[in-house]
Amino acid sequence: MEQNKMKAIIEAILFSMGEAVEIEKLCSALDADKKTVKQVLAEMQQDYEAEERGLKLIEIDGTFQLCTKEFAYEYLIKIVSIPKSYRLTDIQLETLSIIAYKQPITKIEIEKIRGVQSDHAINRLIDAGLVEEKGRLATPGRPIILGTTDEFLRRFGLSNKEDLPNIGTEQLESFKLEAEQEIGYFGEQIHDENEDVEGQIKLEFPGTEEEPAESFEDDDPGDEMIDVGV
Repeated sequence: MEQNKMKAIIEAILFSMGEAVEIEKLCSALDADKKTVKQVLAEMQQDYEAEERGLKLIEIDGTFQLCTKEFAYEYLIKIVSIPKSYRLTDIQLETLSIIAYKQPITKIEIEKIRGVQSDHAINRLIDAGLVEEKGRLATPGRPIILGTTDEFLRRFGLSNKEDLPNIGTEQLESFKLEAEQEIGYFGEQIHDENEDVEGQIKLEFPGTEEEPAESFEDDDPGDEMIDVGV
């Protein structure tokens, strides 16, 4: 099949589906091998990078999806209902970071790291579509395993979990200090010295705003909030 026709078919499939599509499904639809389809997709990504194009083709863990470019958002909201905007507090971002770096992880493990109950933060992240249940452990009580979603990758511009920024010693120390401040005391060691705390660091994203947060049992009313709505 001629490549321009393949591009047109892929574009039609992705537009119609409105969600990420596995490359294997595209290969099946086109009756083409994976190498050929990946080459066509790579060319399409370059085509969409042109300034006059309002769409972009993104890859997320072997799946592909058509999305609008950021510059078009302000125009889109003029003709459609404004989507629900989720504002995440520092506590929720901290919880999201722990899940992102330590996944798969249970709620009990999250609370052991943070030192406080995290039900509200976890529920907010699930509501925002950034975290989801990945299954259950085969242990007494069968605790739920949590992990990040494809929506998390889309919202923060990541292709896969391996694209998460590397952590540093200063960031890790900052994380520990914030956890100590949250539960109201200093100097007490929250983590066991032998516990692996690699990855327990808060992700830093642009665009934070100083706004009062809602008050919940496990949240600090003075948290900074970040808007992850689109």
